[in-house]
Amino acid sequence: MHDLAQTIMNDLIPFFDLFILALNIFSIFVLIWGVIMAGIDFIKSERTDRNRMSMTRQNNFIKSFLGSYILLSLEILIAADIIESIIKPTFQDILKLAILVVIRTVISYFLHKEIEDALKDKANNTEAKIDPKQE
Repeated sequence: MHDLAQTIMNDLIPFFDLFILALNIFSIFVLIWGVIMAGIDFIKSERTDRNRMSMTRQNNFIKSFLGSYILLSLEILIAADIIESIIKPTFQDILKLAILVVIRTVISYFLHKEIEDALKDKANNTEAKIDPKQE
């Protein structure tokens, strides 16, 4: 039975290698797409005639938006690394996976805090703009 499982696993390794490569490439596309979208938003934001405080808030939203794409890209890389560590467990792969997980966790924590702050700031600005005569 062990030989059958080993044979099946050995037959599937080339498929998993291709799948890992596809995930790595997809991760790069997600990152590039996020950079392009954030770049477009930044250019649109810079072309408007608004005060500096409003532009700074918009840039913070753009930064958070880009950060979410970076985070998604890291998540995809972690998935690829988990698969790779399962099919070819080496100490180096496990160490790389642990480092990526720590980096992703730190980025996720701070990105979440920035998004919360940006949403609170936007909510406060929206409330401040409401005309008291309409209430």
